[in-house]
Amino acid sequence: MSSFVFTVGADALALRWPDGSVSTCPYVWLRDNCPSVLHPQTRERMFDLLSIPPDPRPRHVALADGLLVVTWAGEEHVSRFPLDWLARHRPGTRPADPADIPRVPWKGDFRIPRHDAAAILSDDGALAAWMADLARSGLAIVGGVADEVGAGSALAERIGFLRRTNFGITFEVVSRPDPNNLAYTAEHLPLHTDLPNQEIPPGFQFLHCLANAAEGGESMFADGIAIAEDLRAADPEAFRLLCTVPIPFRFHDAEADIAVHRPVLTPDDAGGIREIRYNAHIAGTFDMPAQLMADYYRAYRAFMTRTRQDRFVLSLRLAPGDMVAFDNRRTLHGRGRFHPNTGFRHLHGCYVDRGEFESRLRLLARHRPA
Repeated sequence: MSSFVFTVGADALALRWPDGSVSTCPYVWLRDNCPSVLHPQTRERMFDLLSIPPDPRPRHVALADGLLVVTWAGEEHVSRFPLDWLARHRPGTRPADPADIPRVPWKGDFRIPRHDAAAILSDDGALAAWMADLARSGLAIVGGVADEVGAGSALAERIGFLRRTNFGITFEVVSRPDPNNLAYTAEHLPLHTDLPNQEIPPGFQFLHCLANAAEGGESMFADGIAIAEDLRAADPEAFRLLCTVPIPFRFHDAEADIAVHRPVLTPDDAGGIREIRYNAHIAGTFDMPAQLMADYYRAYRAFMTRTRQDRFVLSLRLAPGDMVAFDNRRTLHGRGRFHPNTGFRHLHGCYVDRGEFESRLRLLARHRPA
């Protein structure tokens, strides 16, 4: 790499790149990341950091054949760093991540992107396009899904392993005579996220429509990020309370009793919204200090009010063969009341966690033609 210059400092190397930028690389960081410490097959670190002094120093530093060569003082060890590796891993700058697709907020007039089931099943490019839309907007529809239980979960498995919950690996959304969840009734379901009572709620949800002949039962969606950001702009104190005050969420039946205390909103490292836990019908009895109750309820109602406003809410009627997919920790979903005596309504559902989703995005990018 031409015009690359290094300067040996007391505690770190200063690397000046051809574009004029400078990276500071502490010696302990360099020693810990010596390429030779990685297992040749697994690429996992085998180096024991405690086997060296806490303040390693170089005896000699040189450039050779595109490598920065560091000979360490006090030990018989030489590290050879490719310059392109150092450029990608500059301290203070995260390497590019194909899974880090910027999320774009939307409101009630959003046009949901549509994709084709056969293409997703057979072509990695179509799979990547569907997943990119899901990452950006947190909501997409797949059409042409086969009329059979398992066809929707087969599409989800193109992304990754299905998440098992106390409802099973997959679940049937139908009206039941003995429901253990409001989803298994014909009642109206206000907008919510699924399973906020879990330590880590499921990442992406997939609902394959097999039948939708009953009157009513329209599907509703809203972008929780758009709602949260609107609240932040209008009422910063309400936003702060929803980010900082944990509330109880609990699901319990004869087979399970799963509960956590968590805030409704969880910010990410950059100050945006990483996840939303909002489900009024399994929120427990609020147990924050009494002097906080009035302010918290005001904030909670302010968020809830926005979930009822047409400017945020998108409604549609799923047709047999449609599968709606959405980010369960971002996109709120709900359903209008339906009348089971007027026809059968049947959705088949499953979840894939965010980690699996992001892994598939990275693998698809790795194999993408140059």
